[in-house]
Amino acid sequence: MEQKQLIAAIKKMDTASISDAMDKLGISCGLLGIQAVVSGNKICGEAFTVHYIPCGLEKGNVGDFIDDVEPGQVVVIDNGGRTYCTVWGDIMTYTAKTKGIEGTVIDGVCRDVAGIKELDYGVYTKGKYMVTGKERVTVDAVNIPIAISGVQVRPGDIILGDDSGVVVIPKERAEEVLEIAKHIEEVEQNIIAEVKNGSTLKVARERLGYHNLQSKNK
Repeated sequence: MEQKQLIAAIKKMDTASISDAMDKLGISCGLLGIQAVVSGNKICGEAFTVHYIPCGLEKGNVGDFIDDVEPGQVVVIDNGGRTYCTVWGDIMTYTAKTKGIEGTVIDGVCRDVAGIKELDYGVYTKGKYMVTGKERVTVDAVNIPIAISGVQVRPGDIILGDDSGVVVIPKERAEEVLEIAKHIEEVEQNIIAEVKNGSTLKVARERLGYHNLQSKNK
């Protein structure tokens, strides 16, 4: 499948179905604690990864990488889960929205929430805090493998975020994950339909094999 079509198809899914599919494949994907700043948004795109470290003698920068992000990509920032300073605010939001960047995921916090809401930009973080990251943290690398909530994210991996949270899909397994997720979603909808038609949940689940849907492949 062509990459743009693949991303568009994955964006139609929800993170729960993708998570179930990844469980079946035995691959960790859920980014624990990462939640939408603005509910109702949904993002899906290839990861542009950013790694932060605490400042020392060299102060460095906190946001110039944004100029190198391509439209449709998702900025994924490993700030080590730090909540004492932000690495994303109104200037970054405005720039990202103007460039057509798909969204931002941060293992850390953001600020300027009013601007994020006004621009309806998809930001997913561990919280909100107003203190700047300037002279506290600095970017030391971009487009390298990073970790968000203990889950590896590589450049080009596919990120999906919705109101339930964020998942990362390894780029080379994306089509396989999509097909499994579609099957899981179809079975769950069929179970709902049977319950609507008078079946008990137990019988519907047993008949349609619900209890094995997320079981790891052997």
